[in-house]
Amino acid sequence: MDLRDFIAACEAIGELKRVTAEVDWDLELSHVSKLNEERGGPALLFTKVKGYTSPVLTGAFGSSRRLALALGMPSHLTMCELARRWMQLTIKELVPARQVDSGPILSHVKSGDEVNLFDLPVPRFYPLDGGRYIGTAVFLVIKDPETGEINLGTYRMQVLDEKAAGVQILPGKRGERILKKYRKLERPMPAAAVIGCDPLLFMVGVGMYAGASEYDVAGSIRGEPMEIVTSDLTGLPLPATAEIVLEGEIDPVNFRPEGPFGEYTGYYSDEFGKEIRKPWLAVKRILYRDDPILWATSVGRPVTDAHMLLAFTRTATLWTELEKMKIPGIQSVYVPPEAAGRFWVIVSVRQLYPGHAAQVANAVLASNTGSYGVKGVIVVDDDIAADDLGRVWWALGVRYDPLRGTEIIKRGRSTPLDPALDPASNKLITSRIIMDATIPYEWAEKPVEIKLSEEVLAKVKARWPEYGLD
Repeated sequence: MDLRDFIAACEAIGELKRVTAEVDWDLELSHVSKLNEERGGPALLFTKVKGYTSPVLTGAFGSSRRLALALGMPSHLTMCELARRWMQLTIKELVPARQVDSGPILSHVKSGDEVNLFDLPVPRFYPLDGGRYIGTAVFLVIKDPETGEINLGTYRMQVLDEKAAGVQILPGKRGERILKKYRKLERPMPAAAVIGCDPLLFMVGVGMYAGASEYDVAGSIRGEPMEIVTSDLTGLPLPATAEIVLEGEIDPVNFRPEGPFGEYTGYYSDEFGKEIRKPWLAVKRILYRDDPILWATSVGRPVTDAHMLLAFTRTATLWTELEKMKIPGIQSVYVPPEAAGRFWVIVSVRQLYPGHAAQVANAVLASNTGSYGVKGVIVVDDDIAADDLGRVWWALGVRYDPLRGTEIIKRGRSTPLDPALDPASNKLITSRIIMDATIPYEWAEKPVEIKLSEEVLAKVKARWPEYGLD
């Protein structure tokens, strides 16, 4: 699958709309996208952007049906069911990427004086943004100079001028750790920004993987190798069917002002009104397909397609890590998109021993995925699915005792984009809460739940059409 296959698949089931009216890249495109998302609309392909001939795609992951299409899985599956399948596929042996000699991404090449990022229909999203953002649905390909491992990381990218794009590589992220190695070596870091590709590659780029190539993770989910071409400029592996690739290098020492940008939290970060200098990609070459599609996401206040993607990938990667820890009894895992797809986790567990629920909650926070940004974990019994938010609230109402079920952890790794943290404090550290909304395993006498008769329930279901309630 490439991005064009995905667009066709969405269109075939009514999950994509082509916008043929002319829209302005300056705010109008993003505002149409945001209103459409808030109304639960389809993905949008803008075919006539003012001043340009190339189209722009937004809202790609705005529904679980579209997420399923991107994964090549049945469209009726829920987020939790999709995440379970992701987990089952990625705990197996991974499928290595396959090197090919050529691909559509090599159809056109602009280098040197020909490079001009303003040749692309880059949107400006919100009135207070610092500029136009070419990278909102983008991943950066970089290589660890010590281990040779390839990393696909998602970072926002602002157009700074015709040949430069800011890259927000946050402290503590794998990209920053790799950049520091190039700083130690006193040489620039080769990098390639991929815009538009097999959507599964972007999904794994959002996830957090240790010791594995995201290309190989994607191959294991797709069930066949990802096809890559090796760049003769940067030496980096690039998706053969990508839409646009910006190739160049990042100076690990000399940074430039970037931002602000309306983040996925629904707020600007504490950089607003300040000059913050960040890494930037010096673009040496642009590779692109015929009529390249610029892929973007509106970000902003939840729920957008970015939050659906964040929620799904963190649900899937967290569940995978918990499975690898071999903790028994876990029934389902969920990171709600309504909580910006990051900050809260819900886990359903079939308790097998005293302290089991506490073990699960602590394992979430000890995991690679759960250790970053999560500030709340809710554990429920196995009769409640983790994504059944109505029943989760019920458990918090009738099974949760704040004195018994609450644990406060004072220090955990945070994202500096969290607007709930005091700007004057260390925004790399957050407190955390565990809320155990299970009935204690060790209670000799447990509350008796009201339940329907299974016999009568089967009879009612069989006669349901007769009642005329459909």
